[in-house]
Amino acid sequence: MPINPVAQTDAAKIDARAAAANADQTQSATPAPAPAKAQTATTDTVQISNSAKALMQEIQETSAQTAQEAGKGDRQALRLLAKEAAAKDEQQGNKQPSPLRPK
Repeated sequence: MPINPVAQTDAAKIDARAAAANADQTQSATPAPAPAKAQTATTDTVQISNSAKALMQEIQETSAQTAQEAGKGDRQALRLLAKEAAAKDEQQGNKQPSPLRPK
């Protein structure tokens, strides 16, 4: 029996459709990628130097504590009180040279 060329074309179309259907099923059967897991928070450890700790303590110090330390001879406290007094005098219009500053 001779093969009709039209029949061959129809058979080729059917094979192509079957292959496409198989490909669609294969693709839909492939699981979707899992969502990325949430990253855990990382913690950093910071070490503060002794000089930074001392600076923070000086910044948080009250004026009464500074005056008390200056009375005990603390040079840093004396310098700070002199600066504060000079700034106060300057605001009031009294411009006198500071005895602590070299000329």
